[in-house]
Amino acid sequence: MASVNIKNVTKAFGPVVVLDQFDAMFENGEFITLLGPSGCGKTTMLRIIAGFEKPTKGTVLFDDKVVSDDKVFLPPEKRDIGMVFQSYAVWPHMTVFDNVAYPLTIKKVPKAEIKKKVDHVLAAVHLTQYADRIPSQLSGGQQQRVALARALVASPALLLLDEPLSNLDAKLRESMRFEIKEIQKEYGITVMYVTHDQTEAMAMSDRIVVINRGVIQQIGTPKQIYMEPANPFVADFVGKIEFLEGEVKEGKIVLDGCGQKLPYDGPLTGKVLVGIRPEQLQFAKAGDGELTGVIKSHFYLGNENDCRIDLGAGKEVRIIADPYESMDVKAGQQVSLKVRHYHAYPLNEDSLNFRKILT
Repeated sequence: MASVNIKNVTKAFGPVVVLDQFDAMFENGEFITLLGPSGCGKTTMLRIIAGFEKPTKGTVLFDDKVVSDDKVFLPPEKRDIGMVFQSYAVWPHMTVFDNVAYPLTIKKVPKAEIKKKVDHVLAAVHLTQYADRIPSQLSGGQQQRVALARALVASPALLLLDEPLSNLDAKLRESMRFEIKEIQKEYGITVMYVTHDQTEAMAMSDRIVVINRGVIQQIGTPKQIYMEPANPFVADFVGKIEFLEGEVKEGKIVLDGCGQKLPYDGPLTGKVLVGIRPEQLQFAKAGDGELTGVIKSHFYLGNENDCRIDLGAGKEVRIIADPYESMDVKAGQQVSLKVRHYHAYPLNEDSLNFRKILT
């Protein structure tokens, strides 16, 4: 296992800054996900950790050993890492066994030890019965497990995964998430995982690093990222949310336009941006809710009712409700809404422009 310490790493390609003062510490045995939109710099960061890219500035350490700074640069083959890419990158002319054994073969490990290690890792990824097949005889999910086994067979200190599930269908992606997490637990290995899929990040991670335009927006557990987003970008990128503008007045947030009010006892003053997630609203009896409105649209999805509520003056919120508690709702109906939780941010240039930087 290895801890990874990234100190003020900046990476520029000519005048374009891809990573800007990236600073983070990842502990032994953690499952860390770098999450963000396409082009945010997450894969570049992974490549710097792997040794495929040199940082323009800053330092990368594995445990207490410098692997990259302005004087030291350790190549990938000397960093004790395993890496799995988006493409399976398995050799089509080799059997599953030989594909997985390859990293040990080039190191001239004795054949008996190779067989022992390959058999163990094939069992871990549920491919023992496919050892003699070639990749064309395997499904996409099985080929991805071959690539994972090949990365694990040499017992690396650090496993790097660059969007390894994006080429799989939805059902396979879901099953592979749990398999990768279980393998990580079995091996006790430190994992750095890159994805733009928030569901993958939430399901698999010990901690998530949310990145936009090369800048860390927030580092936290999945619960912290979702329930306590540091800014509107994080709130908008992770989960569903609707934003409304308002102003703090006498222990309330008065929503612009519709004039409806939310209770507030926080530190903000003046103009604010309020974010409300669909599941943070609940249908209530008339007079019992903080908000009132008219159901603008209603979609019954079996396991939930998904509704848009017009609060007046063109302001809307979305509610995803338990169908057994909202069986009779329909479009055009006047409703009362209980607000179980919401997020409030200062209304400034950054919070007004956060949607424009979703690249």
